[in-house]
Amino acid sequence: MLICHTINEIKSFTRQAASQGKTIGFVPTMGYFHAGHLALMSEAKKTCSVVVSSIFVNPVQFGPQEDFTCYPRDIDRDKRLAVEVGVDAIFIPSVEEMYPPRFSTFVETKKITDCLCGKSRPGHFQGVTTVVTKLFNIIQPDIAFFGQKDFQQAATIRRMAEDLNLKVKIVLVPTVRDKDGLALSSRNIYLEGAQRQAALSIPKSLALAAQAVENGERDPIKVKMAVCNMLAAEPLVEIDYIEIYSLPHLEEISLLQGEVLLAIAAKVGKTRLIDNLVLKIPDNWPIIPNKR
Repeated sequence: MLICHTINEIKSFTRQAASQGKTIGFVPTMGYFHAGHLALMSEAKKTCSVVVSSIFVNPVQFGPQEDFTCYPRDIDRDKRLAVEVGVDAIFIPSVEEMYPPRFSTFVETKKITDCLCGKSRPGHFQGVTTVVTKLFNIIQPDIAFFGQKDFQQAATIRRMAEDLNLKVKIVLVPTVRDKDGLALSSRNIYLEGAQRQAALSIPKSLALAAQAVENGERDPIKVKMAVCNMLAAEPLVEIDYIEIYSLPHLEEISLLQGEVLLAIAAKVGKTRLIDNLVLKIPDNWPIIPNKR
């Protein structure tokens, strides 16, 4: 596996691959790999001739009170795991390589970032779209792979790629969960003892919502309240948001129909966790009658 630290090095590698007619799959990450990252890489390996990943903890997507300086890092471990999955090259740039002196250009996608994490973390998605645009221009991938856990991120990047006429195809890979149901995240390492158990209320509340919809509930407010009540019963959980939006544009709805996204963000201790569920509601599903 090739390790590249400079833009010129990784450009040389991908240009040669493209000149040989090879399809390039790309998995951008901030490192500290878990099974979710490896699932993205494995999916890329199935689809593409060459798989490139990047490891870059992007400072411009972190707010002043967020965990940039203590975000978990273990480059040597990441390299070993990437080799095992069959990644062909990893791009590990420095901050100075990505943002040289006098860097002053940023990419912003509007509307789709006005809700959820975009509302809770001002400036976050501008940092995401800026670094991903740079990475797409550097790597020139045919397909880029993102996880469903970061649904709004993937939707924002897809919107950006379409609006800017980038050649890359965006593929969404299902969320990978631990045996207890918790969505895998590099930040899970921060959870200790009772916090880990408290965090399980998040996937449990998603399952509760799915059951309510399957039983015929179509009122998004009632579904959100059921989720809120379960999370609020856990004293270690601090709710950031519970929202339900239409897909694919993340717009507000008054009735659950078609495909919708139920998204949750919450803090457990100092650890901010996100999770979501895509609900697909066929027209012939039962509907709970209104009570008079």
